[in-house]
Amino acid sequence: PLSSVKDRLALAIVEAGEKSGELKPGSTIVEATSGNTGIALAMVCAQRGYSFVAVMAASFSVERRKVMRALGAKVLVTPAPLGGTGMVQKAEELAEKHGWFLARQFETEANADGHKKTTGPEILAAFARQGKKLDYWVTGYGTGGTFAGAGEAIKAGSPSTKIVLSEPKSAPLVTSGKEQDRKEVLGKFGAPAGAHPEWKPHPIQGWTPNFIPKVCEDGLKLKLMDEILLVDGRDAMDTCIRLAQQEGIFCGISGGAAVWTAIEVCKKAPKGSNVLAMIPDT
Repeated sequence: PLSSVKDRLALAIVEAGEKSGELKPGSTIVEATSGNTGIALAMVCAQRGYSFVAVMAASFSVERRKVMRALGAKVLVTPAPLGGTGMVQKAEELAEKHGWFLARQFETEANADGHKKTTGPEILAAFARQGKKLDYWVTGYGTGGTFAGAGEAIKAGSPSTKIVLSEPKSAPLVTSGKEQDRKEVLGKFGAPAGAHPEWKPHPIQGWTPNFIPKVCEDGLKLKLMDEILLVDGRDAMDTCIRLAQQEGIFCGISGGAAVWTAIEVCKKAPKGSNVLAMIPDT
């Protein structure tokens, strides 16, 4: 309903919190977000009577802040140089100080589980209805929930499908093979202990924060990925514009990055292959 794949994540997190009893009527939810998760959580909170506080680095788009505020959320902005870990740490501090419910989109099992139950099976069902085989599935990662959850479902239902993961050329975190340091926050382990050493600023908003999320790492441990490709920020932006002007697909830079990667896959895939690119928002 709010035009991004994060709607599923937001609903899954809230429903999991309600089921566990951690999220009680009238509670305040707090989360660090580049925008789409915050917009989705603001929507779900508005529908269910929760207050929502979004913590967002200054480097992310002003337009997303405006949408969240329009949905009734309070938005706190952290300094851009602190990156993703800065906004995550601020959200953790607020949750501990005020007793708020921390959504933990980067660590919670509810994230991937939601996509495992919905996005993955829906993709397979769509191809089955057309009588077509899914040869390649291309996705990037923000939290890694779509990659880990939908990826697990796709591999289970179509083992021959090759999953291609993409990340920014200037932030090759997974490609580097270097592990992410983690810490315990409010009794749960998995939050980033600091920035990943291979991260550098990039323009693909929503993709690859300055740490490897635990949700993404869990997907990597399942060995879902068949290949990883790096995308340059300029190529992602150019493809984003081309999608709007030539295909009528009005998406973000991350969508451009995914489609650029899919085009690269098409260049070497066998003739007649079916390649699906995951565009996170429109």
